[in-house]
Amino acid sequence: MKKQYLLFLFILCGLLAFNNNASAQLDSTTKLCTKHIIPPFVSDGQTYRAMVLSGQNAEFHATFFSGTTYRLAAASGNTDGNLIFSVYSYDPNTGERQLIFTNSQHNNAPYWDFRVNSTVEVVIEASLNPASGKDSGFAVMAIGFKQ
Repeated sequence: MKKQYLLFLFILCGLLAFNNNASAQLDSTTKLCTKHIIPPFVSDGQTYRAMVLSGQNAEFHATFFSGTTYRLAAASGNTDGNLIFSVYSYDPNTGERQLIFTNSQHNNAPYWDFRVNSTVEVVIEASLNPASGKDSGFAVMAIGFKQ
């Protein structure tokens, strides 16, 4: 009985250590991402996060409103350029998507500014940059709008 209790404590401590390490990694990635949302941009108040594996996409949904300039910032890991993101207009009635922007055509820029002339539903796909050599990581995105 005592051995089972010690084994349980050992496993519990390992899980807590893993959770703290993952939380610290997520916090540092979030700071890296949100450093790009600076005046005159104001955060929309949300941080979009997902765990991604190599070859997979995280998907985030947002609405961009007419006449507004947005800044989309993205990060994974501890350096800029580790996350590839693409913005698609999205028709919720048909499910049809049309590519608006991808940072892969701009040296994996960690942020990009958009001005929309009409309100549009968007889907933002994020994936790990294969050149980073990472098999997994957190995809973190932040959206700001110009005041």
